[in-house]
Amino acid sequence: MADSRANSGARSASLFGVDLHLDLTGPGLRAGLTDALREAIRTGRLVPGTRLPSSRSLAADLGVARNTVADTYAELVAEGWVTARQGSGTRVAKRAEPRGAARTAARPRPAQRRPTYGLLPGAPTLAEFPRTQWLAAARRALSAAPNDAFGYGDALGRVELRTALADYLARARGVYAEPDRIVVCAGFHHGLTLMAQVLRARRVSALAVESYGLDVYRDLLTSAGLRIPPLYVDEHGARTDDLAGLDGAGAALLTPAHQYPTGVALTPQRRTAAVDWARATSGLILEDDYDGEFRYDRQPVGALQGLDPERVVYFGTASKSLAPGLRLGWMVLPKELVPEVVAAKGDIDYMSSALEQLTLAEFIASGAYDRQVRSMRVRYRRRRDELVAALAQRAPGVRVTGLAAGLQAVLELPPGTEGSVVQAADRQGLAVARMADFRHELADPGWQSAERDALVVNFAAPSDSAWAGALDALCRVMPQ
Repeated sequence: MADSRANSGARSASLFGVDLHLDLTGPGLRAGLTDALREAIRTGRLVPGTRLPSSRSLAADLGVARNTVADTYAELVAEGWVTARQGSGTRVAKRAEPRGAARTAARPRPAQRRPTYGLLPGAPTLAEFPRTQWLAAARRALSAAPNDAFGYGDALGRVELRTALADYLARARGVYAEPDRIVVCAGFHHGLTLMAQVLRARRVSALAVESYGLDVYRDLLTSAGLRIPPLYVDEHGARTDDLAGLDGAGAALLTPAHQYPTGVALTPQRRTAAVDWARATSGLILEDDYDGEFRYDRQPVGALQGLDPERVVYFGTASKSLAPGLRLGWMVLPKELVPEVVAAKGDIDYMSSALEQLTLAEFIASGAYDRQVRSMRVRYRRRRDELVAALAQRAPGVRVTGLAAGLQAVLELPPGTEGSVVQAADRQGLAVARMADFRHELADPGWQSAERDALVVNFAAPSDSAWAGALDALCRVMPQ
């Protein structure tokens, strides 16, 4: 069978995030793949014990014939670079050196090396971006685009996208969204920057944030001149009853559908408490619905915004449902805030491509967006279940939480083991995040102990060819 994409042009292929510098053109493809794998093993970019993907899955990832990969693996086995055993797959050999080669002095380890497996939270599986469907939607959108789409855009965003979003958000997330209340932005970071400007213009001095979250957003808010008192998180979500006691807080940033990164959903009582606080104080709730569509065991929890569209600012993006590289997000605003956000953004949309907006509008209207979300929900649920099953068998002392929704899980480690696990993961080339990395620096350790030993693991990001090896490496570093 011929290599299906051998003539598509040279590109740099990767394996588990390791750049193989592989030219996928010409008749020397198998030799090139063999040389690239030898070099990755020799230089330590593929460490001993690494499980290589099956020949079928690697061939699919690279777009080549399966026999090409199978022959490469067979040659590397014969040379001693890798081992192959029934039931355990193909792995990098413990001492993979060319036969007869003189031993050379060990090279100094680089200060930073790219991990073999990436399990850091924050990204979907980029290999599953629906290229064909997106291209078809782009062609239809471009053919139908009015002439003004090629000029400077309205600060609100293209009306076609705002109309499609209003319909989708109403039926899928329970959001009250008229097109004139929607402002398109270049992702959540951009939208939060705009809201920070609006809040400062309104003389708001403090914005409450959850005690676990991303420091990049906390830094953004403090750089805008806002204080960010922590709102503590427990097994029921953020403690919204505490909002009334936070001096000067005029707004609160929440992740109600799926708290990031702990994975808990905000209970109905605490949702009501948040809205009641906003009404009583004329405050605002900023709702980050970053992965609310990905709930696995029952229907997704609806957005908080539906309880009071005049007191909740809803943020959504295509970063988790499609890909962060699209740089497309949206804000559904209380009516009185629309002119203020537009003024902060400017009279012209300099940030988001009109053609990308038109493509997403067509992608949603055609039903392709719904199909993509459903497909990825099934895929991510299977990944989640495989993670839980593997840990239950190989690391029964590790408790897995935060599983109801989202793209990551929390691995609760036995007390005192986090440091050794992180060090072992680094030796395996495994990129993981500690729960402590997300903790608000002002959170009172007397209320929430900083000694909580836990990892936040992204089970969605690895490609299919990398997943088995990543899961195996993760299990190997877990305390037994």
